[in-house]
Amino acid sequence: MADAIVFEDFFPAMVDKLGAEGFMKELCNGFRLLMDGEKGMITFESLKRNLALLGLQDMDDDEVVCMLREGDLNGDGGLDEMEFCTLMFRLSPALMISSKSLLEEALVTEM
Repeated sequence: MADAIVFEDFFPAMVDKLGAEGFMKELCNGFRLLMDGEKGMITFESLKRNLALLGLQDMDDDEVVCMLREGDLNGDGGLDEMEFCTLMFRLSPALMISSKSLLEEALVTEM
């Protein structure tokens, strides 16, 4: 039986430290780090290549495919920036709870 992957939710602490806008910039930086530069999306290959950066080098191919499917909202087989950010929010229960206030903070900052 494979070891379970434990996700520790550091996102709320990051939001507290960086603010909503800073946190979103960091998510976008994370997306760019993981994406396939030619395709402009996170693909199976680009995610597999970068798993060690995430501390997930022991994930098998089926787990990588499941992770992509979880976030692939448009069915193109990869994650674009919006799908990646949406998936990151969905993986963080505390961010889901506070997402309305984060959105309001981001909108106020933009105005």
